[in-house]
Amino acid sequence: MAKQLVGKRVAILVADGFEEEELTEPRKALEEAGAGTAVVSPSRQVVKSWRHTGWGEEYPVQVALEEADPEAFDALLLPGGVMNPDKLRIDPQALDFVRAFFDAEKPVAAICHAPWTLIDAGCVEGRDVTSWESLRADLENAGAAWFDRAVVVDHGLVTSRGPKDLPAFNKKMIEEFAEGPNDDAAPKGRNLGTR
Repeated sequence: MAKQLVGKRVAILVADGFEEEELTEPRKALEEAGAGTAVVSPSRQVVKSWRHTGWGEEYPVQVALEEADPEAFDALLLPGGVMNPDKLRIDPQALDFVRAFFDAEKPVAAICHAPWTLIDAGCVEGRDVTSWESLRADLENAGAAWFDRAVVVDHGLVTSRGPKDLPAFNKKMIEEFAEGPNDDAAPKGRNLGTR
């Protein structure tokens, strides 16, 4: 694989209860493409994963959320899991951190339940997205257009439905992260997803 992301730094924002493979698989793909990654979390030392039906491994936190500077990162990855985004969406620091990437038009990748956090950050209105199916009404009520596709890309925002879509998600995430900030006007109806 070409080292498309050499010199890029990616923040991975998670709270306890993130779906383990939605962190480990994209992180591996990012690092293989040359990116540096850092787990950012409201937890200061370790953050606990969820593995489908029970608790998974603990992962070290590289940057405590309260000390994290969005300007130090080129892109943002938001893994899913039910508990993780449900905690992040009520954390004002997490919402500010996420908003900063959209304000700077830096690329963001969110999978599974992670778009819940994007709703509360006010970042989905007018966007094409996908997610875990149970979030469809929430996303549509927040002004997004929801599609049942493996991956949807809209102006630097990459979304996928869940773990089965990780190969497509990782591919598009790397493409968008390599492209960098989207400083052109967000095109309406742009949908580069695949079925």
